[in-house]
Amino acid sequence: MAVDNFNLPSDGTEAINTLLAEEANRIGSDIHKQTLHTSPWLDLIKQSAFPDEMGYTLTSLVYDRALPTTTGDGTTVGANWTNVAASAVNGSSDFDTSNGLGDQAIVGAAVDFQGGRGYGDNDKRSYVKFTKKLNQYNLKKAAIESPRISLDDLRFAAQRQSQLSAIVDSMAETTRFTWETRNRDEYERLAGNLVSCLTASSAFSTFEDVSDGTSFSGSNLSSFDIKNDLITSGSVVDYTPTANISNAVMDKAYYQLIRKGAGTNAYGRENGRPVFSLVCSSEASYQLMTEAGFRDDVRYNNAKVSDLIAPLGIEKSFRGFYHLIDDTVPRFTLTGDVTLVQKLPYDISAAGVVTDSTDYEDADYEAAYIIHPDVMESQIPNPLSGAGSIKFDPVSYKGDFKWTNIPHAANNPDGTIGFFRGVLASASKPIKTNFGYVILFKRTSTTPAA
Repeated sequence: MAVDNFNLPSDGTEAINTLLAEEANRIGSDIHKQTLHTSPWLDLIKQSAFPDEMGYTLTSLVYDRALPTTTGDGTTVGANWTNVAASAVNGSSDFDTSNGLGDQAIVGAAVDFQGGRGYGDNDKRSYVKFTKKLNQYNLKKAAIESPRISLDDLRFAAQRQSQLSAIVDSMAETTRFTWETRNRDEYERLAGNLVSCLTASSAFSTFEDVSDGTSFSGSNLSSFDIKNDLITSGSVVDYTPTANISNAVMDKAYYQLIRKGAGTNAYGRENGRPVFSLVCSSEASYQLMTEAGFRDDVRYNNAKVSDLIAPLGIEKSFRGFYHLIDDTVPRFTLTGDVTLVQKLPYDISAAGVVTDSTDYEDADYEAAYIIHPDVMESQIPNPLSGAGSIKFDPVSYKGDFKWTNIPHAANNPDGTIGFFRGVLASASKPIKTNFGYVILFKRTSTTPAA
């Protein structure tokens, strides 16, 4: 069965490849097809509509956390607490004019406001500063097409309805795989924290102020120079992972998330504590749950899973995290001992045959993700059917495949040649990117990270 003809013939006499199996030797009535793995990236990434009439590039505004400081231009966190009145020994009280009420002189009804300065220099007030970030993001689009199909083939195809159903299901899997990859790559790009698992002391890095022009925030792991692109205290640091993922690393990330305020909108709560979500492979989850000294955490944990997570098949949490399994998480090798090169879980031949990749199975390095609903939002344009008096067929930007038949005087005069086409478009809106973590570890190591 030929499936490689994605181009229309150069003239009206060139044949269209037959897509459907014909009745040559009798085949069974059951049409079977291979399936691709699915992941939680479709369910847990927020979706909203990309706004119309505002251009292709937008800006998100996010206010940072705010704390009081003791002086207006200082960095000491806290509030100035002072006495309003001090009690005298004889039971009477007098106003402490050197503190709470400042320079006011309380004499009868007369109040001195020190030249209109209100409470004066001794007010001991505290200050709150507001800072914010402006992050630009833009709309991106992809289109996926099937091979050209001749409708005349349907006349002679065996079990044509079943074959067409299998083809439509395969295209739906293509859309699902594309969205999973898109959401995962965008989350990785926007996440503000990279954790490199090391045997001595694992590196937690945000890289918000990098002097040599490269930071992890805004980058993907693929093609990232793990040895030379990251700077700490003005010096380049080698962050090549040397250890496997560990509960020590997860605990440290958990406490950081709590202090950042990420627990307010976590995916669940147990015993009053927030529970976050970790997307990892089955091997990484097993490594964490069987690590020496931590196995009883699984045995004695019977807390109820949140309603949002339960439909994903999760039955319990583990040390503050729901383990969401994605067995196609990115894996990497090193090129030139410095640059991460991603290995995909599938290989595809020129004829379109998909096979499992041995390079993926042998790759040393793997990524896991702490996902949070406030890190990003996937904005998909709504279908547009027209403007004013102009009407046209609306296009779904979620990857719904439509049968397309384009007549052509020479190549398709009878309109019997067509193809399936799906269009995908989204913009990834960055929000609180400091809640996102990418954990890079050496999956082939037997040493848990410190």
